Amino acid sequence: IPAMAFVFTLYYFWTIIDVPWIAQVSAVFVGSILIFLIAIFLLKIIGRIRSGEASLGIGPLFEARAYIPKRLALLALTLGFIIFVEYLGFTITVFLFLSGAMLLLGNGKNKVFVIALSAVLAVAGWALFIWAFNTRFPAGPFETMMKGVI
Repeated sequence: IPAMAFVFTLYYFWTIIDVPWIAQVSAVFVGSILIFLIAIFLLKIIGRIRSGEASLGIGPLFEARAYIPKRLALLALTLGFIIFVEYLGFTITVFLFLSGAMLLLGNGKNKVFVIALSAVLAVAGWALFIWAFNTRFPAGPFETMMKGVI
């Protein structure tokens, strides 16, 4: 996955050559953060492999049958995001996806914190991508309301 993320980031950099400068700045910023996180991850994995705590085998991925329902639920959340983003808009769909994923992965703990964090991240995503950068993400009720307010 980190190798695919790195290749995708390089492709992403390649595709932004002819776009407006604000999109280039945003893309380089996001891509640089991703490459930095990949480097940290690889250093951590190399350390764990050397110490014998980890391996690069994929067998354990399929052995932990207890995680299969969670993985399927996360897949369903992802598919739901893809299907409903066109109708609910970027902000509401991001909020629902983040809330659902964090509650699922956290076993329903810290509900108030998860919902508050999801709301802050969804509104921050709207403010950055839709309002500040004027990108054409799918508009829903929230985006329509905010267009009238601003």
